Amino acid sequence: MKNVQPIKGFSKLTKQAKLAWLVNHYSQKPEQTLGMLGGYWHKDAEVQQLHDEFIENTISNYYLPFGVAPNFLINGKLYALPMAIEESSVVAAAAKAANFWMDRGGFRTRIISTQKVGHVHFIWSGSEAEKLKEFFAASKNAFFEKSEDITRNMVLRGGGVSDIILVDKTDLEPGYFQLQATFETCDSMGANFINSCLERFAKTLQEELAETTMLADEERHVQIVMSILSNYTPECLVRAEVSCAIEDINEGSGISNSEFADKFCRAIRIAEIEPYRAVTHNKGIMNGIDAVVLATGNDFRAIEACGHAFAARTGSYRSLSHAEVVNNRFVFSLEIPLSLGTVGGITNLHPMVKFAHEILGNPGARELMEIVAVAGLAQNFSAVRSLITSGIQKGHMKMHLLNILNQLEATDSEKEQVVEYFKDHVVSYSEAVRVFCQVRGIQQDQSINQA
Repeated sequence: MKNVQPIKGFSKLTKQAKLAWLVNHYSQKPEQTLGMLGGYWHKDAEVQQLHDEFIENTISNYYLPFGVAPNFLINGKLYALPMAIEESSVVAAAAKAANFWMDRGGFRTRIISTQKVGHVHFIWSGSEAEKLKEFFAASKNAFFEKSEDITRNMVLRGGGVSDIILVDKTDLEPGYFQLQATFETCDSMGANFINSCLERFAKTLQEELAETTMLADEERHVQIVMSILSNYTPECLVRAEVSCAIEDINEGSGISNSEFADKFCRAIRIAEIEPYRAVTHNKGIMNGIDAVVLATGNDFRAIEACGHAFAARTGSYRSLSHAEVVNNRFVFSLEIPLSLGTVGGITNLHPMVKFAHEILGNPGARELMEIVAVAGLAQNFSAVRSLITSGIQKGHMKMHLLNILNQLEATDSEKEQVVEYFKDHVVSYSEAVRVFCQVRGIQQDQSINQA
Protein backbone atom coordinates (compact mmCIF):
# COMPACT_ATOMS: atom_id res chain seq x y z
CA MET A 1 0.00 0.00 0.00
CA LYS A 2 1.18 3.52 -0.78
CA ASN A 3 2.18 5.98 1.93
CA VAL A 4 -1.19 7.61 2.70
CA GLN A 5 -1.63 10.75 4.79
CA PRO A 6 -4.83 11.57 6.71
CA ILE A 7 -7.43 13.50 4.72
CA LYS A 8 -9.77 16.15 6.12
CA GLY A 9 -13.22 16.90 4.76
CA PHE A 10 -13.46 13.69 2.74
CA SER A 11 -17.25 13.54 3.09
CA LYS A 12 -17.55 17.02 1.55
CA LEU A 13 -15.73 16.04 -1.66
CA THR A 14 -17.66 15.25 -4.81
CA LYS A 15 -18.10 11.62 -5.72
CA GLN A 16 -15.53 11.95 -8.50
CA ALA A 17 -13.02 13.57 -6.14
CA LYS A 18 -13.52 10.80 -3.59
CA LEU A 19 -12.94 8.19 -6.27
CA ALA A 20 -9.83 9.93 -7.55
CA TRP A 21 -8.33 10.20 -4.04
CA LEU A 22 -9.17 6.57 -3.25
CA VAL A 23 -7.73 4.94 -6.35
CA ASN A 24 -4.66 7.19 -6.44
CA HIS A 25 -3.78 6.27 -2.87
CA TYR A 26 -4.95 2.66 -2.59
CA SER A 27 -5.06 1.05 -6.03
CA GLN A 28 -2.14 -0.43 -7.93
CA LYS A 29 -4.04 0.10 -11.21
CA PRO A 30 -6.04 3.35 -10.81
CA GLU A 31 -7.55 3.50 -14.30
CA GLN A 32 -8.60 -0.12 -14.25
CA THR A 33 -10.09 0.29 -10.78
CA LEU A 34 -12.03 3.39 -11.83
CA GLY A 35 -13.51 1.45 -14.72
CA MET A 36 -14.46 -1.44 -12.45
CA LEU A 37 -16.16 0.81 -9.89
CA GLY A 38 -18.00 2.74 -12.60
CA GLY A 39 -19.14 -0.52 -14.14
CA TYR A 40 -21.17 -1.22 -11.02
CA TRP A 41 -23.04 2.08 -11.16
CA HIS A 42 -26.66 1.89 -12.21
CA LYS A 43 -27.26 3.13 -15.75
CA ASP A 44 -30.26 5.15 -14.53
CA ALA A 45 -28.80 8.26 -12.89
CA GLU A 46 -31.80 8.73 -10.60
CA VAL A 47 -31.57 5.16 -9.30
CA GLN A 48 -27.84 5.57 -8.76
CA GLN A 49 -28.38 8.79 -6.83
CA LEU A 50 -30.89 6.93 -4.64
CA HIS A 51 -28.21 4.34 -3.85
CA ASP A 52 -25.59 7.04 -3.28
CA GLU A 53 -27.77 8.66 -0.63
CA PHE A 54 -28.42 5.49 1.41
CA ILE A 55 -25.06 5.94 3.18
CA GLU A 56 -22.21 8.43 3.35
CA ASN A 57 -19.14 8.39 1.09
CA THR A 58 -20.69 6.10 -1.54
CA ILE A 59 -18.33 5.38 -4.41
CA SER A 60 -20.06 2.45 -6.11
CA ASN A 61 -22.55 -0.38 -5.56
CA TYR A 62 -21.80 -3.82 -4.15
CA TYR A 63 -23.81 -6.51 -5.88
CA LEU A 64 -25.08 -9.72 -4.30
CA PRO A 65 -26.94 -12.37 -6.30
CA PHE A 66 -30.72 -12.04 -5.94
CA GLY A 67 -32.33 -15.45 -6.32
CA VAL A 68 -35.70 -17.04 -5.78
CA ALA A 69 -36.59 -20.31 -4.04
CA PRO A 70 -40.08 -21.36 -5.23
CA ASN A 71 -42.68 -23.83 -3.99
CA PHE A 72 -42.81 -22.86 -0.33
CA LEU A 73 -46.19 -23.99 0.98
CA ILE A 74 -46.71 -21.97 4.19
CA ASN A 75 -50.02 -22.26 6.06
CA GLY A 76 -51.66 -23.47 2.88
CA LYS A 77 -50.40 -20.56 0.75
CA LEU A 78 -47.73 -20.96 -1.93
CA TYR A 79 -44.78 -18.55 -1.89
CA ALA A 80 -41.60 -17.93 -3.85
CA LEU A 81 -38.93 -16.62 -1.45
CA PRO A 82 -36.57 -13.85 -2.60
CA MET A 83 -33.03 -14.45 -1.32
CA ALA A 84 -29.98 -12.17 -1.54
CA ILE A 85 -26.81 -14.09 -0.70
CA GLU A 86 -23.41 -14.98 -2.13
CA GLU A 87 -23.07 -18.55 -0.79
CA SER A 88 -23.51 -20.96 -3.66
CA SER A 89 -25.68 -23.69 -2.15
CA VAL A 90 -28.17 -21.72 -0.05
CA VAL A 91 -30.93 -21.04 -2.58
CA ALA A 92 -30.70 -24.57 -3.97
CA ALA A 93 -30.94 -26.07 -0.49
CA ALA A 94 -33.95 -23.92 0.42
CA ALA A 95 -35.75 -24.84 -2.80
CA LYS A 96 -35.00 -28.52 -2.24
CA ALA A 97 -36.50 -28.40 1.25
CA ALA A 98 -39.54 -26.53 -0.06
CA ASN A 99 -40.19 -29.23 -2.66
CA PHE A 100 -39.74 -32.01 -0.10
CA TRP A 101 -42.23 -30.56 2.38
CA MET A 102 -44.75 -29.34 -0.20
CA ASP A 103 -45.74 -32.99 -0.71
CA ARG A 104 -45.98 -33.58 3.06
CA GLY A 105 -48.30 -30.77 4.14
CA GLY A 106 -45.95 -27.83 3.88
CA PHE A 107 -44.78 -25.49 6.65
CA ARG A 108 -46.95 -24.29 9.50
CA THR A 109 -46.22 -21.17 11.50
CA ARG A 110 -47.50 -19.31 14.53
CA ILE A 111 -46.75 -15.84 15.86
CA ILE A 112 -46.17 -16.20 19.59
CA SER A 113 -45.69 -12.49 20.38
CA THR A 114 -44.60 -9.24 18.72
CA GLN A 115 -43.39 -7.07 21.61
CA LYS A 116 -40.18 -5.03 21.26
CA VAL A 117 -38.21 -3.44 24.05
CA GLY A 118 -36.02 -0.44 24.86
CA HIS A 119 -34.42 1.13 27.92
CA VAL A 120 -33.54 4.41 29.53
CA HIS A 121 -30.36 3.59 31.41
CA PHE A 122 -29.75 5.96 34.32
CA ILE A 123 -27.87 6.41 37.58
CA TRP A 124 -29.77 7.53 40.70
CA SER A 125 -27.81 8.73 43.71
CA GLY A 126 -30.44 7.93 46.36
CA SER A 127 -29.82 5.20 48.89
CA GLU A 128 -33.32 3.71 49.22
CA ALA A 129 -34.59 2.08 46.05
CA GLU A 130 -38.08 1.76 47.51
CA LYS A 131 -38.45 5.54 47.47
CA LEU A 132 -37.63 5.64 43.76
CA LYS A 133 -40.10 2.84 43.10
CA GLU A 134 -42.85 4.74 44.95
CA PHE A 135 -42.05 7.89 42.99
CA PHE A 136 -42.19 5.99 39.67
CA ALA A 137 -45.52 4.35 40.51
CA ALA A 138 -47.01 7.78 41.30
CA SER A 139 -45.55 9.35 38.13
CA LYS A 140 -46.01 6.53 35.63
CA ASN A 141 -48.97 8.05 33.79
CA ALA A 142 -46.90 11.14 32.99
CA PHE A 143 -44.59 9.07 30.78
CA PHE A 144 -47.51 8.05 28.60
CA GLU A 145 -49.12 11.49 28.59
CA LYS A 146 -45.97 13.44 27.75
CA SER A 147 -45.17 11.17 24.78
CA GLU A 148 -48.61 11.26 23.14
CA ASP A 149 -47.42 13.54 20.35
CA ILE A 150 -44.90 10.82 19.37
CA THR A 151 -47.15 7.79 19.87
CA ARG A 152 -50.41 9.15 18.42
CA ASN A 153 -49.98 7.85 14.86
CA MET A 154 -48.66 4.49 16.00
CA VAL A 155 -51.65 4.11 18.36
CA LEU A 156 -54.00 4.82 15.46
CA ARG A 157 -52.38 1.93 13.58
CA GLY A 158 -52.92 -0.38 16.56
CA GLY A 159 -49.54 -0.05 18.23
CA GLY A 160 -47.83 2.16 20.76
CA VAL A 161 -46.22 1.82 24.18
CA SER A 162 -47.41 -1.35 25.92
CA ASP A 163 -45.85 -0.79 29.32
CA ILE A 164 -43.05 0.93 31.23
CA ILE A 165 -41.45 -0.57 34.33
CA LEU A 166 -38.66 0.47 36.68
CA VAL A 167 -35.81 -2.07 36.90
CA ASP A 168 -33.31 -2.06 39.75
CA LYS A 169 -29.82 -3.14 38.62
CA THR A 170 -27.89 -1.80 41.59
CA ASP A 171 -26.66 -5.28 42.48
CA LEU A 172 -24.64 -5.19 39.26
CA GLU A 173 -23.62 -1.50 39.10
CA PRO A 174 -23.90 1.12 41.88
CA GLY A 175 -26.91 3.37 41.37
CA TYR A 176 -27.87 1.71 38.07
CA PHE A 177 -31.60 1.65 37.20
CA GLN A 178 -33.57 1.26 34.00
CA LEU A 179 -36.86 2.38 32.60
CA GLN A 180 -37.75 -0.69 30.55
CA ALA A 181 -40.45 -0.03 27.97
CA THR A 182 -42.21 -2.49 25.69
CA PHE A 183 -43.66 -1.50 22.33
CA GLU A 184 -45.95 -2.69 19.57
CA THR A 185 -44.79 -1.22 16.26
CA CYS A 186 -47.19 -2.91 13.81
CA ASP A 187 -45.64 -3.25 10.33
CA SER A 188 -42.55 -1.13 11.04
CA MET A 189 -39.39 -2.43 12.63
CA GLY A 190 -39.84 0.65 14.82
CA ALA A 191 -36.28 1.65 15.74
CA ASN A 192 -36.79 5.38 15.23
CA PHE A 193 -40.18 5.33 16.95
CA ILE A 194 -38.83 3.43 19.95
CA ASN A 195 -35.75 5.60 20.32
CA SER A 196 -37.82 8.79 20.08
CA CYS A 197 -40.13 7.51 22.83
CA LEU A 198 -37.20 6.53 25.05
CA GLU A 199 -35.55 9.93 24.76
CA ARG A 200 -38.85 11.53 25.71
CA PHE A 201 -39.13 9.17 28.70
CA ALA A 202 -35.67 10.24 29.83
CA LYS A 203 -36.66 13.90 29.65
CA THR A 204 -39.91 13.15 31.50
CA LEU A 205 -38.00 11.33 34.23
CA GLN A 206 -35.84 14.38 34.84
CA GLU A 207 -38.85 16.73 34.79
CA GLU A 208 -40.93 14.61 37.15
CA LEU A 209 -38.05 14.21 39.59
CA ALA A 210 -37.44 17.95 39.58
CA GLU A 211 -41.06 18.63 40.52
CA THR A 212 -41.74 15.82 43.01
CA THR A 213 -42.11 16.34 46.74
CA MET A 214 -41.77 12.63 47.44
CA LEU A 215 -37.97 12.75 47.48
CA ALA A 216 -35.39 14.90 49.22
CA ASP A 217 -33.50 17.47 47.18
CA GLU A 218 -30.38 15.29 46.92
CA GLU A 219 -32.51 12.37 45.65
CA ARG A 220 -34.10 14.29 42.79
CA HIS A 221 -31.14 14.10 40.44
CA VAL A 222 -30.42 11.37 37.90
CA GLN A 223 -27.69 10.93 35.34
CA ILE A 224 -29.21 9.74 32.07
CA VAL A 225 -26.55 7.47 30.62
CA MET A 226 -28.36 6.56 27.40
CA SER A 227 -31.77 5.90 25.88
CA ILE A 228 -31.79 3.15 23.26
CA LEU A 229 -33.84 0.25 21.92
CA SER A 230 -32.60 -3.29 22.42
CA ASN A 231 -32.07 -5.60 19.46
CA TYR A 232 -32.65 -8.48 21.84
CA THR A 233 -36.38 -9.08 21.37
CA PRO A 234 -37.22 -12.47 22.90
CA GLU A 235 -40.90 -11.47 23.07
CA CYS A 236 -41.05 -10.85 19.31
CA LEU A 237 -41.23 -14.57 18.66
CA VAL A 238 -42.36 -16.85 15.84
CA ARG A 239 -42.55 -20.64 15.49
CA ALA A 240 -42.21 -22.61 12.25
CA GLU A 241 -42.77 -26.35 11.98
CA VAL A 242 -42.96 -29.29 9.59
CA SER A 243 -44.12 -32.80 10.39
CA CYS A 244 -45.14 -36.03 8.74
CA ALA A 245 -45.75 -39.66 9.59
CA ILE A 246 -42.54 -41.71 9.76
CA GLU A 247 -43.86 -43.88 6.94
CA ASP A 248 -44.14 -40.81 4.68
CA ILE A 249 -40.55 -39.55 5.02
CA ASN A 250 -39.15 -41.46 2.01
CA GLU A 251 -36.38 -38.93 1.56
CA GLY A 252 -34.52 -40.97 -1.07
CA SER A 253 -31.02 -41.48 0.34
CA GLY A 254 -31.39 -45.22 0.75
CA ILE A 255 -31.67 -45.37 4.53
CA SER A 256 -34.93 -46.42 6.16
CA ASN A 257 -37.49 -43.87 7.30
CA SER A 258 -37.01 -44.77 10.95
CA GLU A 259 -33.21 -44.56 10.71
CA PHE A 260 -33.47 -41.17 9.00
CA ALA A 261 -35.74 -39.83 11.75
CA ASP A 262 -33.48 -41.27 14.46
CA LYS A 263 -30.27 -39.84 12.97
CA PHE A 264 -31.92 -36.48 12.28
CA CYS A 265 -33.20 -36.13 15.85
CA ARG A 266 -29.81 -37.21 17.20
CA ALA A 267 -28.04 -34.62 15.04
CA ILE A 268 -30.31 -31.90 16.42
CA ARG A 269 -29.76 -33.18 19.96
CA ILE A 270 -25.99 -32.89 19.45
CA ALA A 271 -26.50 -29.25 18.43
CA GLU A 272 -28.53 -28.74 21.60
CA ILE A 273 -25.77 -30.01 23.90
CA GLU A 274 -22.54 -29.17 22.05
CA PRO A 275 -21.82 -25.45 21.46
CA TYR A 276 -19.12 -26.18 18.85
CA ARG A 277 -21.76 -27.86 16.71
CA ALA A 278 -24.53 -25.43 17.69
CA VAL A 279 -22.69 -22.41 16.26
CA THR A 280 -22.32 -24.03 12.83
CA HIS A 281 -25.83 -25.43 13.04
CA ASN A 282 -27.35 -22.02 13.78
CA LYS A 283 -25.18 -20.37 11.14
CA GLY A 284 -26.91 -22.66 8.66
CA ILE A 285 -30.30 -21.48 9.91
CA MET A 286 -29.12 -17.90 9.44
CA ASN A 287 -28.11 -18.68 5.85
CA GLY A 288 -31.78 -18.90 5.00
CA ILE A 289 -32.97 -16.18 7.36
CA ASP A 290 -30.35 -13.58 6.41
CA ALA A 291 -30.93 -14.10 2.69
CA VAL A 292 -34.64 -13.23 2.94
CA VAL A 293 -34.05 -10.51 5.54
CA LEU A 294 -31.49 -8.82 3.28
CA ALA A 295 -33.67 -9.19 0.17
CA THR A 296 -36.58 -7.52 1.99
CA GLY A 297 -34.49 -4.58 3.23
CA ASN A 298 -34.37 -5.53 6.90
CA ASP A 299 -31.50 -5.40 9.39
CA PHE A 300 -29.79 -8.78 9.24
CA ARG A 301 -27.15 -7.71 11.81
CA ALA A 302 -29.86 -7.13 14.41
CA ILE A 303 -31.54 -10.43 13.52
CA GLU A 304 -28.23 -12.29 13.84
CA ALA A 305 -27.33 -10.72 17.19
CA CYS A 306 -30.78 -11.38 18.62
CA GLY A 307 -30.92 -14.95 17.35
CA HIS A 308 -27.57 -15.87 18.84
CA ALA A 309 -28.42 -14.23 22.18
CA PHE A 310 -31.68 -16.20 22.19
CA ALA A 311 -29.75 -19.40 21.50
CA ALA A 312 -27.67 -18.72 24.64
CA ARG A 313 -30.54 -17.65 26.92
CA THR A 314 -30.26 -20.75 29.11
CA GLY A 315 -26.60 -20.04 29.87
CA SER A 316 -25.30 -22.44 27.23
CA TYR A 317 -25.32 -21.79 23.48
CA ARG A 318 -27.78 -24.25 21.90
CA SER A 319 -29.55 -25.15 18.68
CA LEU A 320 -32.39 -22.86 17.65
CA SER A 321 -34.22 -25.79 16.03
CA HIS A 322 -35.62 -28.95 17.60
CA ALA A 323 -36.63 -32.39 16.33
CA GLU A 324 -38.56 -35.25 17.86
CA VAL A 325 -40.72 -38.24 17.04
CA VAL A 326 -44.18 -38.00 18.64
CA ASN A 327 -46.82 -40.70 18.13
CA ASN A 328 -44.91 -42.05 15.14
CA ARG A 329 -44.66 -38.58 13.56
CA PHE A 330 -41.43 -36.79 12.74
CA VAL A 331 -41.65 -33.18 13.97
CA PHE A 332 -39.03 -30.53 13.16
CA SER A 333 -39.47 -26.98 14.48
CA LEU A 334 -37.81 -23.63 15.01
CA GLU A 335 -38.62 -20.84 17.46
CA ILE A 336 -36.76 -17.59 16.90
CA PRO A 337 -37.23 -13.90 17.69
CA LEU A 338 -37.54 -11.83 14.50
CA SER A 339 -38.00 -8.08 14.69
CA LEU A 340 -38.92 -7.18 11.11
CA GLY A 341 -40.60 -4.36 9.24
CA THR A 342 -42.41 -4.00 5.94
CA VAL A 343 -42.63 -0.20 6.01
CA GLY A 344 -39.96 2.40 6.72
CA GLY A 345 -36.22 2.21 6.20
CA ILE A 346 -35.35 1.37 2.59
CA THR A 347 -38.37 -0.90 2.08
CA ASN A 348 -40.14 1.77 0.02
CA LEU A 349 -36.98 3.14 -1.61
CA HIS A 350 -34.76 0.34 -2.90
CA PRO A 351 -36.21 -1.00 -6.18
CA MET A 352 -35.10 -4.59 -5.55
CA VAL A 353 -36.44 -4.52 -2.00
CA LYS A 354 -39.80 -3.29 -3.28
CA PHE A 355 -39.78 -6.12 -5.82
CA ALA A 356 -38.95 -8.67 -3.10
CA HIS A 357 -42.01 -7.56 -1.13
CA GLU A 358 -44.08 -7.75 -4.30
CA ILE A 359 -42.94 -11.36 -4.88
CA LEU A 360 -44.15 -12.19 -1.37
CA GLY A 361 -47.52 -10.50 -1.93
CA ASN A 362 -46.62 -7.36 0.06
CA PRO A 363 -46.92 -9.04 3.48
CA GLY A 364 -47.30 -7.27 6.80
CA ALA A 365 -44.63 -7.64 9.46
CA ARG A 366 -46.29 -10.65 11.11
CA GLU A 367 -46.55 -12.56 7.83
CA LEU A 368 -42.95 -11.66 6.99
CA MET A 369 -41.86 -13.05 10.38
CA GLU A 370 -43.50 -16.35 9.44
CA ILE A 371 -41.90 -16.43 5.98
CA VAL A 372 -38.42 -15.67 7.30
CA ALA A 373 -38.67 -18.30 10.04
CA VAL A 374 -39.64 -20.87 7.41
CA ALA A 375 -36.58 -19.93 5.34
CA GLY A 376 -34.39 -20.71 8.34
CA LEU A 377 -36.13 -24.00 9.08
CA ALA A 378 -35.94 -25.09 5.42
CA GLN A 379 -32.25 -24.29 5.21
CA ASN A 380 -31.58 -26.20 8.42
CA PHE A 381 -33.53 -29.22 7.21
CA SER A 382 -31.53 -29.44 3.99
CA ALA A 383 -28.21 -29.06 5.79
CA VAL A 384 -28.92 -31.69 8.44
CA ARG A 385 -30.44 -34.01 5.85
CA SER A 386 -27.21 -33.84 3.83
CA LEU A 387 -25.03 -34.29 6.90
CA ILE A 388 -26.70 -37.51 8.02
CA THR A 389 -26.94 -39.03 4.53
CA SER A 390 -24.54 -38.13 1.68
CA GLY A 391 -22.41 -35.62 3.60
CA ILE A 392 -22.41 -31.85 3.23
CA GLN A 393 -19.64 -31.56 0.62
CA LYS A 394 -21.28 -33.51 -2.19
CA GLY A 395 -24.03 -30.96 -2.81
CA HIS A 396 -22.11 -27.90 -1.62
CA MET A 397 -19.08 -28.46 -3.83
CA LYS A 398 -21.22 -29.24 -6.86
CA MET A 399 -22.83 -25.82 -6.43
CA HIS A 400 -19.38 -24.30 -5.87
CA LEU A 401 -17.99 -25.78 -9.09
CA LEU A 402 -18.81 -22.77 -11.25
CA ASN A 403 -17.01 -20.48 -8.79
CA ILE A 404 -13.89 -22.63 -9.15
CA LEU A 405 -14.15 -22.58 -12.94
CA ASN A 406 -14.68 -18.81 -13.01
CA GLN A 407 -11.60 -18.42 -10.83
CA LEU A 408 -9.69 -20.48 -13.43
CA GLU A 409 -11.17 -18.26 -16.19
CA ALA A 410 -12.73 -21.23 -17.99
CA THR A 411 -14.58 -20.59 -21.24
CA ASP A 412 -18.25 -21.52 -21.64
CA SER A 413 -17.24 -24.63 -23.61
CA GLU A 414 -14.76 -25.69 -20.95
CA LYS A 415 -17.36 -25.18 -18.24
CA GLU A 416 -19.82 -27.42 -20.07
CA GLN A 417 -17.27 -30.22 -20.35
CA VAL A 418 -16.16 -30.01 -16.72
CA VAL A 419 -19.74 -29.81 -15.42
CA GLU A 420 -20.66 -32.83 -17.53
CA TYR A 421 -17.80 -34.83 -15.99
CA PHE A 422 -18.91 -34.02 -12.44
CA LYS A 423 -22.44 -35.23 -13.01
CA ASP A 424 -21.08 -38.65 -12.02
CA HIS A 425 -18.15 -37.63 -9.81
CA VAL A 426 -17.70 -35.93 -6.43
CA VAL A 427 -16.43 -32.36 -6.70
CA SER A 428 -13.30 -31.22 -4.89
CA TYR A 429 -11.13 -28.23 -5.68
CA SER A 430 -8.11 -30.33 -6.67
CA GLU A 431 -10.21 -32.64 -8.84
CA ALA A 432 -11.91 -29.68 -10.53
CA VAL A 433 -8.50 -28.19 -11.34
CA ARG A 434 -7.27 -31.52 -12.69
CA VAL A 435 -10.25 -32.00 -14.99
CA PHE A 436 -10.08 -28.38 -16.14
CA CYS A 437 -6.41 -28.81 -17.06
CA GLN A 438 -7.22 -31.97 -18.95
CA VAL A 439 -9.97 -30.21 -20.91
CA ARG A 440 -7.77 -27.21 -21.71
CA GLY A 441 -4.73 -29.34 -22.42
CA ILE A 442 -2.31 -27.69 -20.00
CA GLN A 443 -0.18 -28.76 -17.05
CA GLN A 444 -1.82 -28.44 -13.63
CA ASP A 445 0.79 -25.98 -12.30
CA GLN A 446 -0.12 -23.62 -15.16
CA SER A 447 -3.75 -23.46 -14.02
CA ILE A 448 -2.70 -22.69 -10.48
CA ASN A 449 -0.57 -19.82 -11.75
CA GLN A 450 -3.53 -18.55 -13.74
CA ALA A 451 -5.80 -18.61 -10.68
